[in-house]
Amino acid sequence: MFCPKCGSILLPKAEKGKTILSCSCGYRSKGEEIKFTESAKPKAEIQIGVAEEKEVLPLTDADCTKCGHKKAYHWEVQTRAGDEPPTRFFKCEMCKHTWREYK
Repeated sequence: MFCPKCGSILLPKAEKGKTILSCSCGYRSKGEEIKFTESAKPKAEIQIGVAEEKEVLPLTDADCTKCGHKKAYHWEVQTRAGDEPPTRFFKCEMCKHTWREYK
């Protein structure tokens, strides 16, 4: 509820054993007692599950050093100084073994 004089929010105040709404500008609601009820919404149940693992990396031809599979996901990271080539990482499509290649 808002104050009809200044538009501020009316705040509850205990006065003479009653709860009324009042404003900082001096406005007070007319003698009627205000009753507040408090209710809480039931908490929503959250279900946590394991999502299917999907690779979003590009697939390339590379021989896995562990199982010999011919396809692997790859990405590059600049692990050394900026004037040196980046390090290429591979992750086998079949056994998920990860290895790196320096150029």
